[in-house]
Amino acid sequence: MTRNPEIESLSPGLYIVATPIGNLGDITLRSVDVLSRCDAVACEDTRVTGKLLKHLGISKPLLRYNDHSKDSDRRRILDILDTQAVALVSDAGTPLISDPGYRLVQDAQEAGRMITSLPGACAAVVGLTLSGLPNDRFLFAGFLPNKDKARRETLEELAAVDASLIFYESGPRLVKSLEVLGEVMPARDVAVARELTKLHEECRRGPAAELAEHYTRHPPKGEIVLLVGPPAAMKVDAVDADALLLAALETSKASQAAAGVARKTGMDRKQLYARAMELRGK
Repeated sequence: MTRNPEIESLSPGLYIVATPIGNLGDITLRSVDVLSRCDAVACEDTRVTGKLLKHLGISKPLLRYNDHSKDSDRRRILDILDTQAVALVSDAGTPLISDPGYRLVQDAQEAGRMITSLPGACAAVVGLTLSGLPNDRFLFAGFLPNKDKARRETLEELAAVDASLIFYESGPRLVKSLEVLGEVMPARDVAVARELTKLHEECRRGPAAELAEHYTRHPPKGEIVLLVGPPAAMKVDAVDADALLLAALETSKASQAAAGVARKTGMDRKQLYARAMELRGK
């Protein structure tokens, strides 16, 4: 790989570059500058990144780096970083967000390579700001599991988190996820954000069961951001909490009873567990 002498070189190292999630106009001036001056681009799919670079009028060597890459592929990039500048991109949005790039960054840190990150588009953040759901506290949980049992267990585990939840989802799996959400968190506000930054951008909000019915009739395509509002804490005093715990303890272990009451009330699970153990002792 040779440098263009007409363009000032970048310092050797790894440059984490955010790319557009739909609208190509969302790429930053700094990202264009780095992509123009780097020695190579590490990307998930060379076809996708090739189209972006062609749109920008940039030609660079492309190094495939994705979920299927081997350790040797990562070592090859690390060797290049010693003397040259490599831009790390994903197919869309900010690298490392539900993306294998974190392994490369970890290894680059351990090897003492220079690393910098350029801010830019991120579907999770765009979806959250568009949804109108509370955003003072939020948890990004990536993609939900494929299998039904694991999906339900994940949602049950996250149900007591006092924050808005953000997931990535695909069109074919959306309805199933919404149906399970309707069972696990029936009272929560849910939003589906899709086609973000594109011509047919949509953010539909409502109960999970209602959204499941809509998207059963109108199957969506493409990548989707699925958002769930935080639990609305019930006003529960100590006597009511004890009553709920005692009822749950009739059929469940103390830990399960505490988790169930926490999901219903928004109360602290650890405190409920301690109280459940006290009640069981009595």
